[in-house]
Amino acid sequence: MKNDIYEQIQETLQKRQDSLSVYATKDNEAIRFIDMIEDYRPPFWHDIDRVIYNLSYASYSDKTQVFSFEDNDHISKRMTHVQLVSKVARTIGRMLNLNEDLIEAAALGHDIGHTPLGHLGERILNDISQRELGEYFRHNVQGVRMYMNLIKNGEGYNLTLQVLDAVLCHNGEMVNGEYHPVKKTKEEFLELYNSSYTDKDISKKLVPMTLEGCVVRISDIIAYIGRDIEDAIMLGVLDREQIPEHIKNVLGDRNYKIIQTITFDIVNNSYGKPYIKMSDEIYKALVDLKKFNYESIYSKANSNEQIEYYTRGFNLLFDAYLNDIKTNNREGHIFNIFLNDMSEEYLNNTTDERKVIDYIAGMTDDFIVSEYNSIVD
Repeated sequence: MKNDIYEQIQETLQKRQDSLSVYATKDNEAIRFIDMIEDYRPPFWHDIDRVIYNLSYASYSDKTQVFSFEDNDHISKRMTHVQLVSKVARTIGRMLNLNEDLIEAAALGHDIGHTPLGHLGERILNDISQRELGEYFRHNVQGVRMYMNLIKNGEGYNLTLQVLDAVLCHNGEMVNGEYHPVKKTKEEFLELYNSSYTDKDISKKLVPMTLEGCVVRISDIIAYIGRDIEDAIMLGVLDREQIPEHIKNVLGDRNYKIIQTITFDIVNNSYGKPYIKMSDEIYKALVDLKKFNYESIYSKANSNEQIEYYTRGFNLLFDAYLNDIKTNNREGHIFNIFLNDMSEEYLNNTTDERKVIDYIAGMTDDFIVSEYNSIVD
């Protein structure tokens, strides 16, 4: 592949790298678990393509962000969310002169491990996983599992360590005023990843290894915090007047204003620094807004009847799929749709319970309801 055009392209790309911040992650710092020959694309650019062209990426379009099965095309799905995270993060990254390819790959791929029905589905699968395996189920950990052990029929994608780390360390539930990258080796990353299944407090220990990963982590919150308010208002769950005055005075009361205010504050407090930081005023207002959203939106996203219905559905499906595996029912959907295409390594090294959890976690909202209805009918 190396020719005059290749050399000219590499020269142009290198000039861009040389112009990045001294705190940016350079392309030549990319680490893969398996060495590979890169083509015209730099490694993080290559990872962007691997993220968006794999079949699992398409499932974002039918996975819940907050509200499920609403008859309104403007309500956010997981696909909308990851694109907004990417845009917010790349805006911050460009202003801070960071590696936008790394940011985009991590942002678009960060939620690939999310379950159907959003965080409700995650909580239900976590209960099942603890009961059956004595392990926690977390969507960020499942995302890494997807990229390392499930995609490509169980072979996994050889994404860079920096992208995998950003996926593992993203946490939209925990907001900090400052984010300082913590460098990791491949061995240290794997130790954190493996302990995530059994360590209850692992979330407090997961800090991105790159400044770009830190940008993606805070951008996750920036992207959803105001958009969830707009969705709730459209659905009649919330009135804009309910947003506390002290929050509106600092951040604004509309999504675009909230994004703009937090983004510019981060840039002003992080430019030329080896960390990502918000001012104390913006940080306090964001913490208060998250608490308001939880009390006014997230705690009301599902009724008790819906929670009971979906909990029963997940558990019935788990039992049915596990029974199909135990009885070697090759006509079952878990074989026809999932297991028959998986690698021998995956099949031989994965417990039956984990296979079922992997299968359910990858479903879309519509598909899991269809599967449930096919069992109870």
